[in-house]
Amino acid sequence: MSQEAEVVAASSHPKLRVLFMGTPEFAVASLEKILEHGYTVPLVVTTPDRAKGRGLRLTPSAVKQAALDHGIPVLTPERLKDIEVAEAIRQANPDIICVVAFRILPESVFTIPRLGSFNLHGSLLPKYRGAAPINWAIINGETQTGVTTFFLKQKVDTGNIIVRREIPISPQMTAGQLHDTMMHVGAAAVVDTLRMIEQGIANPLPQDDQEATPAPKIFRNDCQIDWSRPAEIVHNFIRGLSPYPGAFTIHDGRTLKLFRSQITNQTDIPAGVFRIQPNALLIGTGTAAISITELQQEGKRAMGIEEFLRGYHGGK
Repeated sequence: MSQEAEVVAASSHPKLRVLFMGTPEFAVASLEKILEHGYTVPLVVTTPDRAKGRGLRLTPSAVKQAALDHGIPVLTPERLKDIEVAEAIRQANPDIICVVAFRILPESVFTIPRLGSFNLHGSLLPKYRGAAPINWAIINGETQTGVTTFFLKQKVDTGNIIVRREIPISPQMTAGQLHDTMMHVGAAAVVDTLRMIEQGIANPLPQDDQEATPAPKIFRNDCQIDWSRPAEIVHNFIRGLSPYPGAFTIHDGRTLKLFRSQITNQTDIPAGVFRIQPNALLIGTGTAAISITELQQEGKRAMGIEEFLRGYHGGK
């Protein structure tokens, strides 16, 4: 039986057993919402503890810590394709698997539950398929994005859509701010998805592959600012990578990460040239200069421009 056909059959099984998979803080909001609405979570699957901090102390993922706080059993496999993983999931007897900010599941895992598995994605699919949809939406100057839940298929981010929720993007919104908004909108979408499946009223719709756009993973080499580009593009690039992984430039031999900026009307500063004024740092682009309002020098913490300039002695 297909996942779509099985949705209808779910209406006679209230309060589904939801196996949850996720890793970062973003996913915790969805887990908490699922529990808040009375669903049973028999097992949480997340990443193994990782060494963090100066002492390289083994630290659990945010999702693992939340699960332990609720007394939920946790599985932390290194490899999802191991036979033991599939067996542990079968033993948990889930009706459905909910995936939020986790790894790519093998078909041998996502086909286990009788109602299949669904994922929460940070865009209005089919737009921005890939690992960094939040960043790319802002970098590309979008004024609207959203979240989508969809049934998993073998090809990543291509499954039939269950729920979509729109989120506006303001001109100054950073990726971090959008992330936090999306975390809560996404959690509500997850619960709406479960309710629709539970009541047999979900109507999964296929994606139009012709409308798909990519959102590939962003690496450090992708984050250096090209000051020859127009001011609006540079501004979107900065906020689209803020606070992580962080857009950067090299000035006076030092790396500066830039987190917030504003577009000015000043057009007399050449591209890439710094002009320090009282309580202001202007940098030329291919069109108008931008004013930097938050940044970080390597080895130091992020700070506002006034505090930064008091201790910065770079060349002008």
